[in-house]
Amino acid sequence: MFREFQFANPEYFYILLVIPVMIAWYWFKNNRSKAEIKISTSLPFAAVKRSYKQYLYHLLFLLRILAIALLAVALARPQSTSSSQDVSIEGIDIVLALDISGSMLAEDFTPNRIEAAKELAIEFISGRPGDRIGLVVFAGEAFTQVPLTTDHRVLSEMFKKIKTGMIEDGTAIGDGLATAVARLVESSAVSKVIILLTDGVNNMGVVDPLSAAEIAKLKKIRVYSVGIGSMGTAPYPMQTPFGIRYQNVPVEIDEDLLRNISADTDGKYFRATSNSKLKEIYEEIDKLEKSKIDVTEFYKKHEEFLRFALIALAIFVLEMILKYTFFRTTP
Repeated sequence: MFREFQFANPEYFYILLVIPVMIAWYWFKNNRSKAEIKISTSLPFAAVKRSYKQYLYHLLFLLRILAIALLAVALARPQSTSSSQDVSIEGIDIVLALDISGSMLAEDFTPNRIEAAKELAIEFISGRPGDRIGLVVFAGEAFTQVPLTTDHRVLSEMFKKIKTGMIEDGTAIGDGLATAVARLVESSAVSKVIILLTDGVNNMGVVDPLSAAEIAKLKKIRVYSVGIGSMGTAPYPMQTPFGIRYQNVPVEIDEDLLRNISADTDGKYFRATSNSKLKEIYEEIDKLEKSKIDVTEFYKKHEEFLRFALIALAIFVLEMILKYTFFRTTP
């Protein structure tokens, strides 16, 4: 355990600027208030000893300066931060690779697949404040939407902006996985993870999904694959001259491919058939990764201004007592 010291309102230290002004005024006032007498020699006074009051002549002023300085420190709100950490680790790097093809608009999830995936991904992100997380999106091609970052607020905002139609339609699973792997290749994290979410079959792109999985395996990157879609058919909104009409379309997910990708990389395959099932999958992945690294830490702030304020008050009271007793002058 160790403590760090900081000030919550350091702007109050500007009060200390009054001290040099007070010193200058004190020096000027004392020089002008001294009585003078001209004598031919000071020898008669050589044997006269200085009294203790003369030695302590400037004590009251020094006490006043000290009280003001301590008051400034108290107003600046000094705080000590105690912290404890059992294990020091580099953390976990996670990249979410999300399919944003047109089929993700199917409404077998509420309100549809892509919105459900986004909402639950944001919830997942909020539960992992210590990890770097990135976002890759893919359809007919793939690109990095957000590189690895600990700024989860920005990441969540970027998740909300994702929509189908951002890029050419299609399902390039290999390109999406390869792009996610590229974001993690240079990572020095203890654990490197890709969460691959798709609702289709690889039908576009230039990278073979199993080749991308082989690279992930070599780089010790685990891939958790999630197939999104209900069993059988799903209602899909179709644009017609008469407005939006729904048509039941077959749900086609290449589960064998996703299983092989996860198996090759020491990951796991999941099938999400509803919002609740997808939520359970995120929770399970969260537990699987948290079980690999155990970190206990805490931070607590302690206000320290009271002691400075009390000392300043005590010094001020002492100054008043000395002024009207020990250093009292005859009117």
